[in-house]
Amino acid sequence: MDTIPVAIAGAAGRMGRMLVQAVHVEAGVTVAAAVEREDDPHLGADAGTVAGIGEIGVRIEGSLDRALAAAEVCIDFTLPEPTVEHAGACRSRGCPMVVGTTGLSAGQLAALADAARDVAVVHAPNMSVGVNLCFKLLDVAARALGDGVDVEIIEAHHRHKVDAPSGTAVRMGEIIAGALGRDLAECAVYGREGHTGARDRRTIGFETIRAGDIVGEHTVMFGGDGERIELTHRSSSRANYAAGAVRAARWVVGRPPGLYDMQDVLGLR
Repeated sequence: MDTIPVAIAGAAGRMGRMLVQAVHVEAGVTVAAAVEREDDPHLGADAGTVAGIGEIGVRIEGSLDRALAAAEVCIDFTLPEPTVEHAGACRSRGCPMVVGTTGLSAGQLAALADAARDVAVVHAPNMSVGVNLCFKLLDVAARALGDGVDVEIIEAHHRHKVDAPSGTAVRMGEIIAGALGRDLAECAVYGREGHTGARDRRTIGFETIRAGDIVGEHTVMFGGDGERIELTHRSSSRANYAAGAVRAARWVVGRPPGLYDMQDVLGLR
């Protein structure tokens, strides 16, 4: 089996380090390049040393374009603006891409979709296999329960997370709204305060918690009269996100241009 060389963008960040670790130990893939922003203090350092696994012979550099020359796929868990720039570089190089960045604007999502016209791009707000199984189950549950329940989405993350609600929570809302024939932009309610009046059953509520070092927790509540169904996913480590991203990287190599997600990777369509 051929080994797939992987470029990792944001290699010195929390997720980047986990990705370096995950790619390094996984059979069939290898860390071929590691990239950070040009002012990052880790530039020039060995990516394995920064990730805590010892030297792997790959130095962190400041140019993704140069790094892609050594790679067959790029994994990007950075920030919206650099992710769009990286998508352009991957498009120019003909290099498929796995994107786990959250908080992208409508324009940035459109730019990612535009890049996918020429290269294969897997984009998912959460690469966890368990979370993506939950996505499928939520679609089934929403279709079965219909408009006879209230839907609330509660998510919790660490204090450093900069976007709210989480991309995973938003995706859960989109899936449920789609199954119920609603437009999330019109029916979402983000938190409540004061005299709000009776709840409109056709709304989908979001509650956000930011505290401590919580890796990620999501609960969807379907509240009916006389019963309540809750579907919860809890992450105790970022390792599951990294493992899913590596799985996606192996899957996307050789795929035709297009915008894919983890439902495609896992065969859940």
